[in-house]
Amino acid sequence: MGFELTAFMESFFGSYWPYVIPILQIIWIDLLLSGDNAVVIALACRNLPPQQRKWGILLGAAVAIILRIIFAGMITTLLAIPYLKLIGGVLLLWIAVKLLLGEEEGEGDPSVSSPDKLWRAISTIAMADLLMSLDNVIAVAAAAKGSVGLIAFGIVLTIPLIIYGSTLILGLISRYPIFIWIGALLLGWISGELITHEKAIGQQVADMAAYLGMSIDMFYRLAAALGALFVFVVGGYLRRRRQAAHAT
Repeated sequence: MGFELTAFMESFFGSYWPYVIPILQIIWIDLLLSGDNAVVIALACRNLPPQQRKWGILLGAAVAIILRIIFAGMITTLLAIPYLKLIGGVLLLWIAVKLLLGEEEGEGDPSVSSPDKLWRAISTIAMADLLMSLDNVIAVAAAAKGSVGLIAFGIVLTIPLIIYGSTLILGLISRYPIFIWIGALLLGWISGELITHEKAIGQQVADMAAYLGMSIDMFYRLAAALGALFVFVVGGYLRRRRQAAHAT
């Protein structure tokens, strides 16, 4: 049965058959991983004036694409940098808490112009994209098996996914504020995954998993859950403090 299916697919796609599976894999990877960038863009742009949100989404998507192109060109060098994912995960925790707080420092201050608010949002997006885009590029490069054309296809595909995804999530946030929490907790979850997937501490992670009587995959999920819990506790505490300060 498997042989017959393969023969049919080869006859249907002809010489393009070897590219079909990698293309489908890249589409699936982009669908899964581009959502992270869309969440960051939506959270960072939600406090912008309505007329600037479109620019925030477009510029945020442009930053994500540019970073993917840069990372694709230097992926081997990046993978050799020790503690890159560990540092990135910790920084992403801070960004998740910052986005949960909502109001940027200076918001409501008439001395802070609208363009300043826009560029503050873009800088937050750029930092988060810098931390999260590496995994996307690694996954796409693995599926592309070194094909520059397929890697380029994966990068181009992310453009509409991020733009439309950001617009959709921003609409949900505007109507249902609970999605602010969901987005921030998602970033906390990703932070925990980034930290525990750091190769430089791979042995320590394996030892900890064994000590707790867990499989390594279960430990990864536990670390991700702890990252989300950290954002919930710390972000919630700081959010309450800010609201109390504004009330007085």
